[in-house]
Amino acid sequence: MAFSRVFLPSLYSIVFIVGFIGNSLVLCILIKYHKRSNVSDVCLLNLALSDHLFLLSLPFWAHYAAVTQWTFGSFMCHAVTALYMLGFYGSIFFMILMTIERYSVIVYTYTWLFSKHRSIRASIALVLFMWVLSLGASLPTVIFSQVRNESEGWTCSVELPNGTVWRSLIYMEVNILGLIVPLSVMVFCYTRIIPILMSIKSQKKHKAVKLMLVLVSVFFLFWTPYNIVIFLKFLHQFGYMNTCQWDQDLNMAMQWVETIAFCHCCLNPIIYAFVGEKFRNLALKILKERFPLCFGHWRTTESEFSGKRTIRQSSVIFRTKI
Repeated sequence: MAFSRVFLPSLYSIVFIVGFIGNSLVLCILIKYHKRSNVSDVCLLNLALSDHLFLLSLPFWAHYAAVTQWTFGSFMCHAVTALYMLGFYGSIFFMILMTIERYSVIVYTYTWLFSKHRSIRASIALVLFMWVLSLGASLPTVIFSQVRNESEGWTCSVELPNGTVWRSLIYMEVNILGLIVPLSVMVFCYTRIIPILMSIKSQKKHKAVKLMLVLVSVFFLFWTPYNIVIFLKFLHQFGYMNTCQWDQDLNMAMQWVETIAFCHCCLNPIIYAFVGEKFRNLALKILKERFPLCFGHWRTTESEFSGKRTIRQSSVIFRTKI
């Protein structure tokens, strides 16, 4: 408890600051330099918004961990939980949508459903659907979040009715929607994308393959421990490993894997944007405009700002992204 009171607020604060700066930079670049948004740009914009929602909950959780009791009232318990869950599911669903969009553009280049003339309308429809899906997946946890007066003080946690299957359903929902579905989609899509890119004689194909592997690997590394512990707690509900020691170990493990998973929202801007040369140049351009004394000596390639997009299959994954 004493270690958590120092470690968790410190880590949450670092994640909040780094993630807020990175995602804010993504939003600034998308809003300022992309006048004609396509599906990938809209997905990246909403992915950054999802991470912002998730990040907004971290200061409250940091304060909760520091003082070991909830001091913000019942309404804020529901509101902060809603921010947390919407950001959690929103970032995952928009990541899935980006993966499917890349797969469709590269594998089915000439028959991609979202053509140039329908990209805006399709993007809006998909964005609304993803947010509705995120809200639906978040509702059970938000509804059952309650503030209770325990012996150690006020707590904000998910309180499920006794004798019901809600806890098991929520655990299954997190495992299926939080890991199994996105990981399956990513592995399927990227195993089809990578051979196509490798068969194309392009200087950028190795960067593309590297990006694909980073996307899958980072997502798997950061979210798998969390989902494993969730699955163990799911088994714990059915009487497996039903000892006090296992209960204590699972609660302790949940703190660690949860903090590891939290760090993923900091990496999304790096994975999806910062690896692109065009984004780095745009980011430097904004920083030079805002902070000329600090970033005035950095050089950028002006040709990156021409805004022209190529339709060649070998470079579509880069030219249609930031």
